[in-house]
Amino acid sequence: MAAVIAAPASGSGKTLLSLALLSWAQQNGRRIQPFKIGPDYLDAQLLSQAAGQACRNLDLNLCGEAWVRQAFHGYGGTSELTLVEGVMGLFDGIGSSETGSTADVARLLDLPVVLVLDAGGQAASLGAIVGGFRNHDSQLRIAGVVLNKVSSPRHRELLAEVLERIEVPLLGCLPRSEALALPGRHLGLAPAHELEAPEQRRQAWAALASKHLNLERLEPLLQAPSPGPHPLADIPLEQGQPLPVALASDAAFHFRYQETSELMEHMGMPLLRWSPLADKAIPSEAKGLILPGGFPEQHAAQLSGCEESLRSLREFVRQRPLYAECGGMLVLGERLTDLDGTSHNMAGLLPFTAQRGPLQVGYRRLQARQDSPVVQSGQQLIGHEFHRWDLHTNRPSSDSSVLWDIEGWKVHRHSEGWVDQTVHASWIHLHWASSMTICSRWRAALEAGEKRSPNASSAASNPHGSNPSSNAGAG
Repeated sequence: MAAVIAAPASGSGKTLLSLALLSWAQQNGRRIQPFKIGPDYLDAQLLSQAAGQACRNLDLNLCGEAWVRQAFHGYGGTSELTLVEGVMGLFDGIGSSETGSTADVARLLDLPVVLVLDAGGQAASLGAIVGGFRNHDSQLRIAGVVLNKVSSPRHRELLAEVLERIEVPLLGCLPRSEALALPGRHLGLAPAHELEAPEQRRQAWAALASKHLNLERLEPLLQAPSPGPHPLADIPLEQGQPLPVALASDAAFHFRYQETSELMEHMGMPLLRWSPLADKAIPSEAKGLILPGGFPEQHAAQLSGCEESLRSLREFVRQRPLYAECGGMLVLGERLTDLDGTSHNMAGLLPFTAQRGPLQVGYRRLQARQDSPVVQSGQQLIGHEFHRWDLHTNRPSSDSSVLWDIEGWKVHRHSEGWVDQTVHASWIHLHWASSMTICSRWRAALEAGEKRSPNASSAASNPHGSNPSSNAGAG
């Protein structure tokens, strides 16, 4: 049965160990399915690249127990090996609770835990940390420990003696190495496409596993679970007319869940890749457009100069549905401040400017105020917020363009998002597999747009027009 790669805290080495094991398996011709607990996009990109197949997110808070079980067995059961990387510290969940934590998922799926620790500057104290984690929850089984940033053979011997005294298996020691460090950005690790020399990195990660890990003991902890039905098996295939959807996909827009794409394909909405940074029009056959999250603030100057992309975007939303979340929403505003504090013109479809602000992160409870292309008025969902940019607008909280009310741990209820007949725009990331109504409503919105498009006049079908401060344009 697969094990969970966990740690006392973020930054301990979970991702490095996961990448080493995935690269080793890939190099040796072993098909391995990676999973990432929680809503993370960036780690999942790296795991996908190393494994050679899409990483799947296991998020109890977003998708619930039934989906997590189904996804784990449905996707993991088709591979020879399976690896699950945890999120934050082992017991860290929503707020100060364990809700949705790595431990929560390990208990649900009955998975053993491989604990990764940053051993820098430690010797006997390691025993207190490992012993505390082992004894904290009797339902969890610590299968062994991998130590990171071990400075020398002598340091390794000291740490091995400490673990032997408390009878916890040592499964490997990773040396301190700046060459293997993963670069970061303002929201965490750098995206996979920004890593230099990816093939050389994978070879180095595989060599790290072969040289420094006890693979004889680790490999049995990577065995795939019993297979289950495909997670989409119970959803009827769409027999109607295909309705292609353009998906913004480039260095500025790349935060998305693989399951969302597969669900849309399953329901007759094939995806068409569109790069706003390439300064080209949205594909003419597209019946809808998705702007996922990413780093538009990092590419704001280039986006501002992509006149054809912005013109195409303004024209598209006159009649066709648009779904934008987090970074995807930022391009719809009037101006966007980049990482250096310089402001750049954007599409001007929504009346806000965006600039750097405090980090906003956490799960959010949502209640829709209005119908949108993917949610129904009054519908309640769970989403996730993660950004460092603020919106500045004069829109009152009672405005009809407000999408929903949101709240979370230590976050008071407040209004958020923009909505009208064709637009759903919000900071909140949704996992479309969490509620089948999301994708069903999206297809219905595409069908409505298809009926509306051929005969609607430009004036009647332009809810935004050229005046983003108009009442309709405020959503």
